[in-house]
Amino acid sequence: MSILNMNNPIGFFDSGVGGLTVLKEVKKTLPNEDFIYFGDTLHVPYGDKTKEELIDYSKNILKFLEKKGCKAVVMACNTTSSTIYEDIKDKYNFKLYPVVQSVAKILAGLDIERMGIFATKATIASGAYSKEILKFNSKMQVFGQYCPNWVRIVENNLSNNIESVSIIKSDLERMLSNAPQKIVLGCTHYPYLLPVLTKFVSKDLFIDPAEYLAQFVKDDLVKSGLTKNSNTPHFEEFYVSANPDKFKTGAKVFYEVDNVSEIIF
Repeated sequence: MSILNMNNPIGFFDSGVGGLTVLKEVKKTLPNEDFIYFGDTLHVPYGDKTKEELIDYSKNILKFLEKKGCKAVVMACNTTSSTIYEDIKDKYNFKLYPVVQSVAKILAGLDIERMGIFATKATIASGAYSKEILKFNSKMQVFGQYCPNWVRIVENNLSNNIESVSIIKSDLERMLSNAPQKIVLGCTHYPYLLPVLTKFVSKDLFIDPAEYLAQFVKDDLVKSGLTKNSNTPHFEEFYVSANPDKFKTGAKVFYEVDNVSEIIF
């Protein structure tokens, strides 16, 4: 890796608006940094895509962020972190932070014995959360559960729809049958659904990995001497691969996005 410029931006990518939950947390811990966000709305959801498809999509996005001069890129997507991180981690000229691998040690250190994971089909199939957590805590029991409709509900602003609430409640009840002491929202879209989930159980039951990831990114950039020290004004740029207006509308629950540019590879 060549010498990185501390005053260059931090990039983020996800299949849609979900990764904004991560951007929001990173911005809290690193308020002076510049950020570039890419939502691959043309291919949302990622959870039902093949590994080969995800590598292809990510390759284009990461090349774009590399051209934009990013010093680091946050894989603000549990699906890509779970399935393709090992395949792409050494191929780019910036630091790369995957959600799952970055937070696993912290999750493993929690004083609990039973942990639930809500995630996409690809993340659950990969077993990534279980594998990474068990590296640090072999005694923890991890219960993974695929939620097939949740990303669609978030991307289409349907969380208050009666049918959606019923689906979310049913998925939650199935998870609760495992008696988890904590439930990880293992897809960056899922924190958007906390207002619905907390109608039925306490918010304290849930963990948003974005909070742990943000601290991990900050600690690593500080240790590497890569935090911004320039007095230039802070900036944010947002890009999508399709439907910029829909992205802006969907983002409002978590983040106010003013200008979104559409990029076609």
